[in-house]
Amino acid sequence: MAWPRVGIDQPDRSNAVGALAAIRRLEAAGVPAIWTVTGGRTIDALTVYAAAAVQSQRIVLGTGIIPTYPRHPFVTAQQTLAVHQLAPGRVRLGLGPSHRPIIEGSLGIPMEKPLTHLREYVTIVRALLWEGQVDFQGEFFRVRQRLPETAPVPIYTSALRPKAFRLAGEIADGAISWMCPAAYIHERAVPALEEGAQAAGRSRRPRLIVHVPIVMTTDVATMREKARPVVGLYGRMPFYAQMFATAGFPLENGQPSDALLDHLVVWGDADTVGERLAKLLESGIDEILTMLIPANDYQAEEAALASVLAALDERFGRSE
Repeated sequence: MAWPRVGIDQPDRSNAVGALAAIRRLEAAGVPAIWTVTGGRTIDALTVYAAAAVQSQRIVLGTGIIPTYPRHPFVTAQQTLAVHQLAPGRVRLGLGPSHRPIIEGSLGIPMEKPLTHLREYVTIVRALLWEGQVDFQGEFFRVRQRLPETAPVPIYTSALRPKAFRLAGEIADGAISWMCPAAYIHERAVPALEEGAQAAGRSRRPRLIVHVPIVMTTDVATMREKARPVVGLYGRMPFYAQMFATAGFPLENGQPSDALLDHLVVWGDADTVGERLAKLLESGIDEILTMLIPANDYQAEEAALASVLAALDERFGRSE
């Protein structure tokens, strides 16, 4: 199945009514896909999508991501099936282990061998959704269960470090990066995805979705001022800090450097942002997941970005 080349991060993660309004608004503006985080101080993405499925017609609904440790894979498969039944062909399931400060620090769940845990989780969910049943025994899970029908929903996994990209290359329909600089994507992520796909005997690597922060401003100082605390929030987590250092942009006194922000964030007026995103798509990235960081007027800036994404959707179409 062909999927959009561009999408947007859900702007309202804390209120279900606001999230539904945003999905309707963005679909009306021509945005082809939306991604919603589940975890931390957010509402549940699949619950919102069940409502959104019957209040929308075209927009593609993706979870980016659902943390695996707090939710049994059978429950995730059940919920995904329900949303798929309401919006067939419009659902994509993003899964990932999340981060130790959240899973262990906030939820009190031991986070052991996260990639092994993720491999087992995806194996179970895929069997349930694609085959309708599973009989699995592993290190973390023992599951023998059925679903009432199949739902061939593509399964994506989160990836920051090369090992996670290699795992996605082996088992997933796509990898979702987050806050990864473009050079890191091309130099580290793509080769690791290809290695994983080759090791699994796959004919090609899975789809690569790259998260891109956006600031709709023509002033570099404003971009840095608005983006620094957002990027810095992720830099507090060890996995992100390590990834930034590997990419050649180590944090400076715990904060992202100007060089990192200049490389990571796409900024400018609507025409400039559109062309910068187009160049990323032309560089071999399969899909861009934009995240708007407000500069001054969020509503106006969202409308401008939505127009950019609608134009890119027309220009680049869809791909497998």
